[in-house]
Amino acid sequence: MDIGLVLQTDPPARLLIDRMIRAEQAGFSHGWTFDSCVLWQEPFVIYSRILAETERLTVGPMVTNPSTRTWEVTASLFATLNDMYGNRTVCGIGRGDSAMRVAGRRPATLDRLSQAMHAIKELAEGRTVEVDETEMHLPWVGPGASLPIWMGAYGPKALALTGRQADGFILQLADPYLTEFMVKAVRSAAVEAGRDPDSVTICVAAPAYVTADDSPAALAHAREQCRWFGGMVGNHVADLVNHYGEHSDLVPEALTEYIKGRQGYDYSHHGRAGNPDTTFVPDEIVDRFCLIGPAETQRARLAELRSLGVDQFAVYAMHDAIESTIDAYGTDVIPHL
Repeated sequence: MDIGLVLQTDPPARLLIDRMIRAEQAGFSHGWTFDSCVLWQEPFVIYSRILAETERLTVGPMVTNPSTRTWEVTASLFATLNDMYGNRTVCGIGRGDSAMRVAGRRPATLDRLSQAMHAIKELAEGRTVEVDETEMHLPWVGPGASLPIWMGAYGPKALALTGRQADGFILQLADPYLTEFMVKAVRSAAVEAGRDPDSVTICVAAPAYVTADDSPAALAHAREQCRWFGGMVGNHVADLVNHYGEHSDLVPEALTEYIKGRQGYDYSHHGRAGNPDTTFVPDEIVDRFCLIGPAETQRARLAELRSLGVDQFAVYAMHDAIESTIDAYGTDVIPHL
């Protein structure tokens, strides 16, 4: 199982770059960032520095969207980085949450997302594709260019699209029951589309907070540092409830039940510890969705996720113990995987 690190592009960018270098030295395989340019700095500028100062790390957004940039711009950004540093990028993509909503726009439809994934991949790998009724290609992209497209999804239609088209699946929660449910949906869709289901890379992404012990005080502090994640996931869950209803056979109640107390969301606190809009998130959800506790507890959860077909666990590190979490994974988790 690979281990990735997910950070926000808060200034100073130098600190993020140093943390990604630290992560590579600890054995992490991927360096991910948010992509919401109103809330944080432009990630693709920073990717270039990360790639220049590391040797093996693969970088990419978790996740970009079809609307912030035109598709040929997105493809060109990835293709340029790959040309400079040797196919060390991955395009995580979804409909768009914070990047779109803070700009007063709606997330993209799944149809538009599907078209964007196709166009970005074709262009970044040097093939010709039609974009907005105009045939185009990037003539400078050389042979051997490769850009995996990993799609973030929760709902049944999005999971089906992931299985039909994407190279990878990003699931932003680490609950084993929901992971099994959603991985099965993705792989079933892949089979129905005539694809090898094992060809779809499975990436689970969630906060991890490594504590020195499992004392009530240590776990309580870790939960408060990670409770924001339930609120972030809740944005997507609220969309599913609005679309499918509170009780639907298509969406498990294990995912939707907890947002009943949700009262809205202010994106100025998005992805940050202490987010006041996430008080509705119960401890049970934090424990299910995140990895909380000593290293041996986290290893056990990772082993369970790996048994469900997960290829990578990406650590969301938006809390007060970023460096110590990187180091703990490097010494006490990654060597055991």
